[in-house]
Amino acid sequence: MLKSSDDHLVSLIISSTGKSHLRQIHAVLLRTSLIRSSDVFHHFLSRLAPHDLDYSRRVFSHRTNPSVSQCNTMIRAFSFSETPSEGFRLFRALRRKAFPPANPLSSSFALKCCIKSGDLLGGLQIHGKIFRDGFLSDTLLLTTLMDLYSTCGNTADACKVFDEIPKRDTVSYNVLISCFLRNKRTRDVLFLFDKMKNEVKPDGVTCLLALQACASLGALDFGKRVHDFIDGNGLGGALNLSNTLVSMYSRCGCMDKAYEVFNRMRERNVVSWTAMISGLAMNGFGKEAIEAFEEMLKCGISPEEHTLTGLLSACSHSGLVDEGMMFFDRLKSGEFKMKPNLHHYGCIVDLLGRARLLDEAYSLVQSMEMKPDSTIWRTLLGACRVQGTVELGERVISHLIELKAEEAGDYVLLLNTYSSVGKWEKVTELRSLMKEKRIHTTPGCSAMEVQGKVHEFIVDDVSHPRKEEIYDMLAEINQQLKIAGYVAEVASELHNLDSEEEKGHALTYHSEKLAIAFGILVTPPGTTIRVTKNLRTCVDCHNFAKFVSRVYDRLVIVRDRSRFHHFKGGFCSCNDFW
Repeated sequence: MLKSSDDHLVSLIISSTGKSHLRQIHAVLLRTSLIRSSDVFHHFLSRLAPHDLDYSRRVFSHRTNPSVSQCNTMIRAFSFSETPSEGFRLFRALRRKAFPPANPLSSSFALKCCIKSGDLLGGLQIHGKIFRDGFLSDTLLLTTLMDLYSTCGNTADACKVFDEIPKRDTVSYNVLISCFLRNKRTRDVLFLFDKMKNEVKPDGVTCLLALQACASLGALDFGKRVHDFIDGNGLGGALNLSNTLVSMYSRCGCMDKAYEVFNRMRERNVVSWTAMISGLAMNGFGKEAIEAFEEMLKCGISPEEHTLTGLLSACSHSGLVDEGMMFFDRLKSGEFKMKPNLHHYGCIVDLLGRARLLDEAYSLVQSMEMKPDSTIWRTLLGACRVQGTVELGERVISHLIELKAEEAGDYVLLLNTYSSVGKWEKVTELRSLMKEKRIHTTPGCSAMEVQGKVHEFIVDDVSHPRKEEIYDMLAEINQQLKIAGYVAEVASELHNLDSEEEKGHALTYHSEKLAIAFGILVTPPGTTIRVTKNLRTCVDCHNFAKFVSRVYDRLVIVRDRSRFHHFKGGFCSCNDFW
């Protein structure tokens, strides 16, 4: 039991936050020998460790026989530090002691140390000890174990642990959903969200993660269902959820809904405005993005770096060269209290490239205050592809090689540049080089959501259960488009085939064409078709979508790796530059 004077000292310890104050208390503890009291020492260490870990380490090292709770305090502190491996070593030392035994909290904090350091092997050792100690019914501990496997990319083991939890709660579901999201299993997030509602009630974190998955997949219908759940369960007032809703609707190409959410928000912070400006930018509404930015400034909200990135990309995507250069000059002048970063420079390089000012773009890159990264060079390489500027494209590739940052997509852009000007010998040489360097391109994949279910397609796909109907519909579409004047853009086919007919046939079954055909097959006339693609869309598929929008009187929205394309009446919002 603590004496009344000890109680007073403990209350002083608990109310202390500054390092100097805590060190003064330590001096009192040493002088009065109260440091020997296990309870007083535990309170002191618990307060000291989060604020001054180095000093805590020295204090703890003088403890001849620390208790489990005192060890746990240090392990927990190490899990938040830059040296989490020390926490794991302390846990192992604690385990080697016969008495007192480690408890579930020890294992939980040690797991957090392994999560921080990415130590899967250490986590596996702890998992074995959890099994041996009989802690498999501890939901909190098993949830932390799931988090470890998730962080280390081991989704299968995270799922196994989840299945072993006797009574799953909202937190355990959230950790598995986060695991799926982190490891690119976004479709499983939607399935798990629906399954979760039958067992426990999703909270704000669950909805946040589900909305991020919907944004990644372009799953608008499912996103609307999550939105309905948020409103129906009194979560609509949360600022972070409203911001994520704006972002989700924007990334699904539905700016009307994004604006509706934004307009109804009772309060808006810089994240809210940035989400709206970036959404307008990626969907090609450059002038509206500028208006939103000016309105934000009138509201007294200062922009962040991401805000300026969204603003400059809006100017780039809409071809607003003068406006983009004006905002860039204001940024460089210090008006926004920040210096241009690599993303800002990338937007201006893209802006100049779209305006066919490649020499100016190259000069800007060479005059940058910081060293250009691979993204800057890739932006310029994309402009070379559009303009068919072979010589500059080759120079850009050499810069990427120098940075040791070249990727398969870079070579594909150069292949596109060569093929667009008919340099087939260069295409052959580059293909041989890619084979020699074992560079493999990422397969194109297009997704479309219908009634809350996401359907995915790859080139020449035969895995879909309605494949025969889809191919028949695509053949009918091609026939209708040819009557309207559509001709395959054979320069998009990177193989030097013997005839134009062969090249046209090779382009027929690209993934986005299959997705669009499926959309026309399963939705009523007039329904908007929304497709999400993991790569940059090719010229032929872009032309195909323009003709589909006119011939079938459909709004076709395609989100590729670089931006949104809103096809309507035979035209695209990107003005044929992407």
